[in-house]
Amino acid sequence: MLIFPLMNDTSRKIIHIDMDAFFAAVEIRDNPKLKGKPVIIGRDPRQTGGRGVVSTCSYEARAFGVHSAMSSKEAYQRCPQAVFISGNYEKYLAVGQEVRAIFKRYTDIIEPMSIDEAYLDVTENKLGISSAIKIARLIQEDIWRELQLTASAGVSYNKFLAKMASDFQKPHGLTVILPEEAQDFLKDMDIAKFHGVGKKTVEKLHEMGIYTGGDLLEIPEITLIDRFGRLGFDLYRKVRGIHNSPVKTNRIRKSIGKEKTYSKLLTQEEDIKKELTLLAGKVALSLQKYEKSGRIIILKIRYADFSTLTKRKSLEGPTQDADEITKIASQLYDSLPSNNQGIRLLGVTVSGL
Repeated sequence: MLIFPLMNDTSRKIIHIDMDAFFAAVEIRDNPKLKGKPVIIGRDPRQTGGRGVVSTCSYEARAFGVHSAMSSKEAYQRCPQAVFISGNYEKYLAVGQEVRAIFKRYTDIIEPMSIDEAYLDVTENKLGISSAIKIARLIQEDIWRELQLTASAGVSYNKFLAKMASDFQKPHGLTVILPEEAQDFLKDMDIAKFHGVGKKTVEKLHEMGIYTGGDLLEIPEITLIDRFGRLGFDLYRKVRGIHNSPVKTNRIRKSIGKEKTYSKLLTQEEDIKKELTLLAGKVALSLQKYEKSGRIIILKIRYADFSTLTKRKSLEGPTQDADEITKIASQLYDSLPSNNQGIRLLGVTVSGL
């Protein structure tokens, strides 16, 4: 495999803006009685027979270990005093568009990652301001003054570092990573906090004795590529502060899906339906986050013998509703011929976005 030379483009000025606990913050803003309370955006499990998934939650709820994509049932067990709100995604979308309108005052080079976060390239900007730090502060001030919401900002010379920086001091933080500071910033960082590194990759890295950015710096490039392929190529560069991908204004998603592999085979219909509900809930959250809806529901199943099948159904109109996705996924499962060997993987995808 060819090993490419390290070239680091430090000429750009990139800001990553991430709204703080966005859906929950909008609800608290609109109902001041909720201020200071643990607020969870998700259906109350006491009213759904335990079904539902947490969309997001306030920082007060996070103190109890509640987080997005957790089942509402577990969230209630951890924080029974929480206020559950089903959510109003049309309202959140409208507020998200107001936030984006603020971004556009400064630059048109915007890459939305979801309804509540985006990358901005302000190297050349509409106001002719040379300092990206000043622009980030102005955006935070505009969002607070006009919308009474807070956002965290990361400023650096590439998207990876800007994202890492915005996560560093939440809520309402502003973190700057200069080119000469990048490796020191990443050296002591927990590898699990590296953007783009998932749980399974973290487990493999831990098996290699890699727990921090500093540990990762010690691993030869060819070793990382052999073990992780393209991801290894990227990790070798990212830990050195290298990520030359530009801010893209035309990202197009064709489908959104979630799947899970089970170390213990699923054999009971009750367990299978429970997992389908969780997967459908996570897909719905992603659809809402990315401001998408879709017309095609796809179920994927891999059995114990590794045989895999997919089945799909087209809807009359697009959806991003968790209950509807769950219902269709369950119907697709029920339509399959009986198979008693156990399931090792389930997946739910919505396409036709």
